[in-house]
Amino acid sequence: MPKPIVAIVGRPNVGKSQLFNRLAGKRLSIVEDTPGVTRDRLYAESDWRGRDFTIIDTGGIEPNNDNEILQFMRFQAETAISHADVIIFITDLRTGITAADQDVAAMLLRSGKPIVLAVNKCDKPGQPEPEFYEFYNLGLGEPYGISALHGYGMGELLDAAYEHFPPADEDGEDEERIRVALIGKPNVGKSSLLNRVLGEERVIVSNMAGTTRDSVDADVDNAHGKFTFIDTAGIRKKSKVDEKIEKYSVMRSLLAVERADVCVIMIDATEGVTEQDTKVAGEAHNAGKACIIVVNKWDLVEKDGSTMKEYTLRVREGLAYMPYAPVLFISAQTGQRVDKLFGLIHEVYEQNHMRIPTGRLNSILAEATARVQPPTDKGRRLRIFYMTQASTCPPTFVCFCNDARLFHFSYQRYLENQIREVFGLTGTPVRMVIRERSEKKER
Repeated sequence: MPKPIVAIVGRPNVGKSQLFNRLAGKRLSIVEDTPGVTRDRLYAESDWRGRDFTIIDTGGIEPNNDNEILQFMRFQAETAISHADVIIFITDLRTGITAADQDVAAMLLRSGKPIVLAVNKCDKPGQPEPEFYEFYNLGLGEPYGISALHGYGMGELLDAAYEHFPPADEDGEDEERIRVALIGKPNVGKSSLLNRVLGEERVIVSNMAGTTRDSVDADVDNAHGKFTFIDTAGIRKKSKVDEKIEKYSVMRSLLAVERADVCVIMIDATEGVTEQDTKVAGEAHNAGKACIIVVNKWDLVEKDGSTMKEYTLRVREGLAYMPYAPVLFISAQTGQRVDKLFGLIHEVYEQNHMRIPTGRLNSILAEATARVQPPTDKGRRLRIFYMTQASTCPPTFVCFCNDARLFHFSYQRYLENQIREVFGLTGTPVRMVIRERSEKKER
């Protein structure tokens, strides 16, 4: 049986994200005193009384609102409720019960799921304020006074949720998942691709730039394996990032790159490689992540027999610093070639984790230096004593030589190409570290 799922729901700006971060033990969801900051479902892991469980943060529910984004947010919350084992319904002591609270409570009662009522912003320990007792009128049983900001009342709240957990299962943890970050500038189709691989509308898709704000984790289990896809906010030019919330979103995207195993760099086929695409891809390249270049919206491009070949050349020209990354042309809208993405994810993940024996490396080094002599300067020639692999993710090779100043970048690139020719290393950058060692020690 999978881990219990606890969904946090409520109207906007009552402290859902603050409670989510408190239970997760880290700041995963953006907290800002602005209604509607959280839009998609966010997932995190937590534990209580020896049981691991999954928590879901949802966008605020406004039952009677025609705004497109708010309707999507309600749909996301309803989906979270349908998946949850327990629902924490969070309200606000300072505002008291509102009409929206009553509508949400009625919706939750119709779901038939166990509900734990939390009254947030009870920031003073001890006897609750008189306004607290008003929340019994919601008809959801005993309310629990909490302060998501200060951490008061968390134990009692979690004890109440724990009582509704399904029986513990003896099965072990899932095998390791491959973490895949979908990155790119706004509106290239990251959320559409995530929804396509999930087979459900997990994240909001809109033509409005900046719809996705948090990094959204979604587990995908299929015939290809186990994956965690991370949908990120589009990374815009710094000059265009004015809103405080969007600055947090960009930080979340960069953190998503850091915790990913594989970065899927998405490009809009109707626009080609832009300056911003090169910067986004550069974040993944510099972080040493396995990379796949995905050209989305391919269904919107007029084609002839050589369109894909010519477009690939333009992509290679625009992202010249990452010739190792495979290029895949897809349509998230129609599903064209999306299945091929999983095979590429496995391939570049394995290449990024590849470890090459020192003996094989030095055989390649000997052949490469015999074929192309190391450079010289003022009569002094570069001598490379030996090479070894220091680490993976990305594959990092240390070369010991007599003079690091003679080890020109062009010769490093030559040696890297010789290694790639033998071992492939598709989809992963390679690092070369140069170390000087006295020639006397080698005699």
